[in-house]
Amino acid sequence: MGTTLHVCITCRAGQEPVEGMPCLGARLLAALQAGDCPEGVTIRPVECLSACNTGAAVALSAPGRWSYIYGRLAPEDAPDILGGAAAYARAPNGLVPWRERPVIFRKQSIARIPPQEPAP
Repeated sequence: MGTTLHVCITCRAGQEPVEGMPCLGARLLAALQAGDCPEGVTIRPVECLSACNTGAAVALSAPGRWSYIYGRLAPEDAPDILGGAAAYARAPNGLVPWRERPVIFRKQSIARIPPQEPAP
């Protein structure tokens, strides 16, 4: 199994909904889908990552690897998010060296979650 980039499509980042306008999380998803998705990465919309105070949020996960949740993201961050997802996909245990992470991943990490099952 590959890497999954989960994107909270309900994130509003504290903004009031505007009639007819997608919320920030949905706009982030659209920007990510419009970019070049890295090999081995699947972009998956999710209803909520429970990071409402720090939205828009994404999470990176893969079997047997550490998982991460990142917040305070915007559609213009899509290239950096996709670059970070590519680095994560290449890291056998999910631990990307600090200097190889995009700056937004260094500064906007919400949580790091240990692997749930052993690597294949």
